[in-house]
Amino acid sequence: MTLTLENITKTVGGVTHIDDVSMTLEPGSFNVLLGRTLAGKTTLMRIMAGLEPPSSGHILVNGSNVTGQRVQQRKVAMVYQQFINYPSMTVYDNIASPLKLQGTAKAEIDKRVRSTAELMHIEHLLDRLPQELSGGQQQRTAMARAMVKDCTLLLLDEPLVNLDYKLREELREEIPNLLAERDTIVVYATTEPMEALLLGGKCAVMHEGRVTQFGPTTRVFHNPATVETGLIFSDPPINLIGARVSNGALELASDHKVALSGHFADLQEGNYTIGVRANHLSVVNPGPGAIAMQGHVELAEITGSETFVHVHFSDVSWVIQEEGVHNPTLGETSTFYLDPSRLFVFDARNRLVAAPPVEIANGKAA
Repeated sequence: MTLTLENITKTVGGVTHIDDVSMTLEPGSFNVLLGRTLAGKTTLMRIMAGLEPPSSGHILVNGSNVTGQRVQQRKVAMVYQQFINYPSMTVYDNIASPLKLQGTAKAEIDKRVRSTAELMHIEHLLDRLPQELSGGQQQRTAMARAMVKDCTLLLLDEPLVNLDYKLREELREEIPNLLAERDTIVVYATTEPMEALLLGGKCAVMHEGRVTQFGPTTRVFHNPATVETGLIFSDPPINLIGARVSNGALELASDHKVALSGHFADLQEGNYTIGVRANHLSVVNPGPGAIAMQGHVELAEITGSETFVHVHFSDVSWVIQEEGVHNPTLGETSTFYLDPSRLFVFDARNRLVAAPPVEIANGKAA
């Protein structure tokens, strides 16, 4: 099945929730919707499922318009972030419930329930009740119930957000592999850039109801088409500062100059915005070519394996993500380092015009 969204818009009470979204999801593809809370991810997924109608635009399945088709007429399943299981039913009966509603033969139900449970690694839990399961097992049960229908569209709305860190890590690795064997379009919503990268596939970055970019996940990460995309697909958000190309050099607002070579070679004179991810800045000199900059330390957050240093300079605040434990003195001026080869350049309309080569971006924890 190919799912195509054509100019989908959704307004409620004069407020636009989805703004002219168009994209095509291929059969068997894994697609991530990445955006902050209230970006429109859930609303767009509900429109895809037929749970909500769009205000305008069309939904096509294999070229046929299904915009007004009821969800019951579609081979769609959706999993939410909450553990939605029937508390009085065993795991077996929870998984079997949609097949029973469809009137599927008992032998076929048994076959599909057991094969789906095995796929989700919960085959040993089929006789238990939901309250006897861990959070991860409950979510696997909810996912198995969605998958057992042999749906052509599976929508996962932040399904791991309520799980502990270890379980999230485990399922993030497993989900793409578990679903790779099925000819199902998978749409997975998340607010976390690193989760999007781990899941792979294609990524649609959403901001205020719009899709700012859609394409292979790693390509979107390495080449954010706009400032908005760069901010959303970075954690912490990408650091920004004004710059200008003049007299054969890229002049940062902090009075530092960078030669117009490498990925800056084709820049024309004019005003630009420079972007650099937090993990591409350092409080330790990374080597030749690095630019030393001065900033006032506003905050230092030590997580154990990393330190996030917040510095203020040239009327902007940046965050530096440094490996290890560092203890800069708050309120004092500190030196940090910028590698020009890591810089993104956006034009006056906030569109990407220069990005670090991928081999550079794949360096220090890109």
